[in-house]
Amino acid sequence: MDTTSSSTSATSSRDLSAPSPPKPVGPAWVPRVLMRPMIKKLNPIINRRAGRAGFELAAQIRHVGRRSGRAYVTPVTVRRLDSDTVMIGLTYGNQSDWARNVMAAGGCELRMDGRDYHATSPRLVDLADAGPAFRSVYTRFQRTVIRRVLGISQFMQLTVTPAG
Repeated sequence: MDTTSSSTSATSSRDLSAPSPPKPVGPAWVPRVLMRPMIKKLNPIINRRAGRAGFELAAQIRHVGRRSGRAYVTPVTVRRLDSDTVMIGLTYGNQSDWARNVMAAGGCELRMDGRDYHATSPRLVDLADAGPAFRSVYTRFQRTVIRRVLGISQFMQLTVTPAG
């Protein structure tokens, strides 16, 4: 009996411990080889429009460097799951600087569709676990591009509240 109770308490203590860090996910071939070389030229152009009303292609994520403390603005593609939850495809994986900064800080600021939001509770979700949410916010064509062309295998889910 003592063996069973200590086994149960060991299992319980594992359940209560902090979740294990996410496995590193890097970019797929297309983003790494074809898109990454263009980022320094494209991001400033996209950032001028990102987050503005009517520009659904990209939003702006404002985050702080986890080591430098410097403020950054990065364009990302965001989809709203419901009134207080958004999903961001991790084109360059969970090891991209902005994703690591947001995870380390526990949130960021987000500008989408001309409105500012506080984004908190970042959570990494594998494509396999995104299931119905993934299907509900992307068209069939977009899902194909995300999976087969961009090779996105993970998303960041955030809780958003209007700023100010």
